[in-house]
Amino acid sequence: MYNKVLNKQSKIAVVGLGYVGLPIALAFAKKVSVIGFDINQSRVDMMKKGIDPSQELEKEAFEGCDINFTTSLDVLREANFFIVAVPTPIDDHNLPDLKPLLGASKSVGKALKKGDYVVYESTVYPGCTEEDCIPVLEAESGLKFCDDFKVGYSPERINPGDKEHTITKILKVVSGCDPESAQEIAQVYKIIVEPGVHIASSIKVAEAAKIIENTQRDVNIALMNELSIIFSKMGINTYEVLEAAGTKWNFLKFFPGLVGGHCIGVDPYYLTYKAESLGYHTKIINSGRYVNDSMGFYIAKQTVKKLTAAKKNLNEALVLVMGATFKEDVSDIRNSKVADVVKELKSFGLNVEVVDPYADSAELKHEYGFELKEKPGNNYDAVIVAVNHAAYKNLKEPYFESLMPKDGLLVDLKGIYRGKIKNLKYWSL
Repeated sequence: MYNKVLNKQSKIAVVGLGYVGLPIALAFAKKVSVIGFDINQSRVDMMKKGIDPSQELEKEAFEGCDINFTTSLDVLREANFFIVAVPTPIDDHNLPDLKPLLGASKSVGKALKKGDYVVYESTVYPGCTEEDCIPVLEAESGLKFCDDFKVGYSPERINPGDKEHTITKILKVVSGCDPESAQEIAQVYKIIVEPGVHIASSIKVAEAAKIIENTQRDVNIALMNELSIIFSKMGINTYEVLEAAGTKWNFLKFFPGLVGGHCIGVDPYYLTYKAESLGYHTKIINSGRYVNDSMGFYIAKQTVKKLTAAKKNLNEALVLVMGATFKEDVSDIRNSKVADVVKELKSFGLNVEVVDPYADSAELKHEYGFELKEKPGNNYDAVIVAVNHAAYKNLKEPYFESLMPKDGLLVDLKGIYRGKIKNLKYWSL
């Protein structure tokens, strides 16, 4: 398979062209022949014009690429090596929503032929590829797993907004259904991944490796958030504590904040779901999720308490929230916990306005029910800097003073103005 792909005798198909799939497809397309498949025709039309619908990649990323963007199953059938990179969200009950993954598996199954390879990149619980996806591939194709086609798992390591740790620069974990397929899949990925690959001993091991990467970060950030609540009651600044503790060589540098997005705020629920199905109730992971999912309410409540202490009429108070995306310097609003802050502030009767240099106002309105202001006003009782976008990092106190009266409150969630605010009231996590 590797030689056929390298010599363009066989094509790679990337199924799902979002934040993960499109960068993978374009990286391969600079070396080999690729089919970019997505069910959304409008997105495909944009990509044909060299436009990334996710606004992550510049037009130059499409140049010099041997790629055919399509929604056609007939075109998909021209491929022999399929990479599935669709979202794996959770539902309203924090349970895995496998509909996109199983839908993609059906599409691939319809295109599958003897000798083909399928590699999943979507983040799932250990066992999902073999227990949930492969039966769909077999049912749709009429072929037999391992005998007629091979399957592997290689977890995505795309970091939205990160121009340094891109797909070609990060060591890739790969796995296969048998030693031969693992080696073939490893060789194919080596075409684009400069640091090379790590071959996991099984598909389940590779799935588990991915799920604990984000679970580990989630639990550690939850600890920082809990510490910030404790230190706030003590009247000491969390970031000053972390700065002092960080002088020790083996202190792990995590920081408090809102934990949203489509990875850290979602993936642990896939692991807890699988654990529950095996009869084990996770304790640390669930506790971490509870703490992080509660931070929007905590931040809103602290803001309200400080405004009340300043004798502000909550029904007349106006709050500006700066930043609406799930992390800095991206346009991605999926599972943004800033929305929780806005919702909670409004539940206390406050008037809330939101600005963001990256987010799309229509998307926010559709997803969360609020829109963006084009630019801030100048009569806010509090300003909450919720996302540390580059455009916000160098703002000085006079800027915030222009937005608020002298008794205004600046809430600095990421501590980027620590030690720089002298006149306004100031609070950070």
